Amino acid sequence: MNAPEHRPYYFVPSMSWHPARAALALLSMMFSLAGWINGQTWAPILFSLGFAGLAFVLWRWFGDSISESERGLYSKRIDMSYRWSMSWFIFSEVMFFGAFFGALFYARAVVNPMLADLDHRLLWPEFSAIWPNGGPAELAAPFKAMGPWPVPTINTALLLTSGATLTVAHHTLRDDHRRSAIFWLAATVLLGVCFLFLQGYEYIHAYRELNLKLSSGVYGSLFFLLTGFHGFHVTLGTLMLTVVLARLARGHFRPDHHFAFEGAAWYWHFVDVVWLGLYVVVYWL
Repeated sequence: MNAPEHRPYYFVPSMSWHPARAALALLSMMFSLAGWINGQTWAPILFSLGFAGLAFVLWRWFGDSISESERGLYSKRIDMSYRWSMSWFIFSEVMFFGAFFGALFYARAVVNPMLADLDHRLLWPEFSAIWPNGGPAELAAPFKAMGPWPVPTINTALLLTSGATLTVAHHTLRDDHRRSAIFWLAATVLLGVCFLFLQGYEYIHAYRELNLKLSSGVYGSLFFLLTGFHGFHVTLGTLMLTVVLARLARGHFRPDHHFAFEGAAWYWHFVDVVWLGLYVVVYWL
């Protein structure tokens, strides 16, 4: 590894086809999704090819970044750039979930009471401003709301525990106890996988026993959008931590140089905080 004094002032990578290839893969995925919605038989095949292409490009792209870091090309200035980039990325995710939380608040606290006021009684005399409901015309099939027990509460405990194990792993890495860091990080990944399996079980229970589906009015739509996108973020976070775990096992990272670990940890703690909001707003209120 290059000595700190031999690192470039600010490393600029050479020209690369990775951005163009990633854009082409994303374009293929979006184009195929439009065809998939319209029942085109070729669309699932093209989507699979685009997804596989994107995964391959990201694998090579991140691999190049890891190689550059391990070759000692990243100075403190590059480290700061990565930190700012990850901070803005997480901020964009905050806005993303904020939009869905805002939609839930608007539907429940604004639209729901409004549809039951005197002005709307002539249109929907039987409508009652309870939450959740099947809409003013009862267009959605009858369903039951998802309660907080037992799966959501167990998942809350799993995520909170995973946040604690990840923090322990980070501190042990900073103290240069690599084996302990590997153990605690592996425990974090395992807890994330358990969360995803339990969420899959929760969805099966919702469909089969509660008749709660994406088409179950605004409640069903927001329930599955909020919890589904959160599950997608848990999946991404688990993949990130798995890659970091593999790198840690291969001897990457030092107590004073491990931003990949820190960036994944920031993302995981953000996922934890979002889940706490979901747990209170979606399952309890």
